[in-house]
Amino acid sequence: MTEIKKGNKQFFIGEDEANAIAKVTYKDKDTSTIIVDHTYVSEELRGQGIAGKLYNTIIEYARQENKKIVPECSYIRTKMEHNKSDQDLLAK
Repeated sequence: MTEIKKGNKQFFIGEDEANAIAKVTYKDKDTSTIIVDHTYVSEELRGQGIAGKLYNTIIEYARQENKKIVPECSYIRTKMEHNKSDQDLLAK
């Protein structure tokens, strides 16, 4: 299995943050809210459900840290809208 690592304001797959082959990035909006702004999966990893794993990781992170999410990334926004169990994390 491909390991998802925690970086500086991102979760990623790869040697290190600078050479990530897949990642989901976020920034703090305030103390209780994060803005998830980008999801990227390289060509070599596409079709393996990696974006879904990154989604699950950022959702789990938000739950553990008790934070709401502003989904600026269209992939994350669409996924949150379709997953009723995650809609409690949507920032108002």
